[in-house]
Amino acid sequence: MEKERKNLGKRGKGGRPQEDNPARHCVMVRFTDTENARFLTLFEQSGMYAKALFIKARVFDETFRVVKTDRTTLEYVTKLTSFHAQFRALGVNYNQVVKELHSHFSEKKALAFLYKLENITRELVALSKQVVQLSEEFKEKF
Repeated sequence: MEKERKNLGKRGKGGRPQEDNPARHCVMVRFTDTENARFLTLFEQSGMYAKALFIKARVFDETFRVVKTDRTTLEYVTKLTSFHAQFRALGVNYNQVVKELHSHFSEKKALAFLYKLENITRELVALSKQVVQLSEEFKEKF
């Protein structure tokens, strides 16, 4: 029996490895409703994932970063990205359309369609220049 107990004591312990300097001391803070709202606002602006780490950083005067996200900026970037994807898709299909026009239509009719396509392309170029200008204004503003 004693041999079995000795063998059990020699086996490695299971579970998570112990830390070198574990945090054992707990401090409790209570906030009023207004203080809690202010605390949560500061916590959300910090971008930290844990409230305890945020409190430690504030107590020990550690610097932390403030991340502010603007909904209008996010929407603008999303729409600009989708516009860019559509613009690329048009560029990919442009050459295919020209080939199909020449292969399925007479030269006179193909040239008429190409003239219309050229006018629409000019409008698209003007629109893309306007998007670039708006993006530069947006960049200067923010």
